Amino acid sequence: MAENWQRAGFGLYLHWPFCQAKCPYCDFNSHVVSEIDESRWKSAYLTEIERVGRETDGRVLSTVFFGGGTPSLMSPDLIAAVTSAIRATWVTANDLEITLEANPTSVEAGRFQGYRDAGVNRVSVGIQALNDKDLKALGRLHSTAEARAAFDIARETFDRVSFDLIYARQNQTLAAWRSELVEALAMAADHMSLYQLTVEDGTAFGDRLRQGRLGGLPDEDISADMYLLTQELTEEAGLPGYEISNHARPGAESHHNLIYWRGGDWAGIGPGAHGRLTLAEERLATETPLLPVEWLRLVETTGAGESRRTKVSPEDNRAEAVMMGLRLSEGIPEFLLTDDRGKSNEIKYLCENDFLVSREGRLIATHSGRLVLNRLISALLA
Repeated sequence: MAENWQRAGFGLYLHWPFCQAKCPYCDFNSHVVSEIDESRWKSAYLTEIERVGRETDGRVLSTVFFGGGTPSLMSPDLIAAVTSAIRATWVTANDLEITLEANPTSVEAGRFQGYRDAGVNRVSVGIQALNDKDLKALGRLHSTAEARAAFDIARETFDRVSFDLIYARQNQTLAAWRSELVEALAMAADHMSLYQLTVEDGTAFGDRLRQGRLGGLPDEDISADMYLLTQELTEEAGLPGYEISNHARPGAESHHNLIYWRGGDWAGIGPGAHGRLTLAEERLATETPLLPVEWLRLVETTGAGESRRTKVSPEDNRAEAVMMGLRLSEGIPEFLLTDDRGKSNEIKYLCENDFLVSREGRLIATHSGRLVLNRLISALLA
């Protein structure tokens, strides 16, 4: 386990739980409030950074990721205080990646220079769609024009910029997605996250679907065609899929997310943040309270924002490595599965039927395998 996290790296995830509005498809831990006391949040973040820093003393920190919620609602001063504390706590990599998720409204784009001055060197912009009708249906507060303007500002301000799009939306055709994706690729991003719309329980979309009020969703065949088209067009444009939903020019991959997918260690700070830490030769899963007020109270009264810490067994650690690693185009080391003799026939069958490929000691999911990735993983771990 120690060897694995050292190879994959050590990162820090900080969760900002607030949004201006809750998007109907979102199942992340996000909340809409009228007032935010940034001084309390600053104090809590710095307390947690100090605590985690003591436990991980001597490590080199490779990445920082401000996620949410909508971190671009944080003031640049708060970001600066946090990044300053981080640099004072850990030795940082020479190429330390500090990512901030941002919405493309004109107000938030106006803060981009402040975020750069605070140390952010990569932004991920949540554009989600490139037409106003679909943006409204997705509950987004920006227009297409605002999104393009914010993206242009981001490109002028940061060396590394990514943006998100959602496909397989209501009433979206394959031809419409082709046209939109061609338009997106022409925006010259070095990284794109292209997600298929999934309707989750507990979301507004989930409630509408259950009530029969979410019509026009593409069927499985059309969704599969959209996925395959996405791979074709991004590869042609020089942004191949290095992960099932993420595409980048070589060298522009998200270093932070690669820590997750390769089984590295990361500390999770903030309400609802999860972490994985290898301490004293044990792999530990950490959790925090979901509600912002509960997390703040816990930090302020106990000096620690974790609500739970559990040991990850070797079996569960292997299962996580398979589940996360098969999302990557590089796949997983074959020994993760071939030490179980009962799996050899299963792997042979999946390779013969073009769901897996074995290459230089690694098992890699093909495009066909990625279309049924959850079932593929279940078969390998059964």
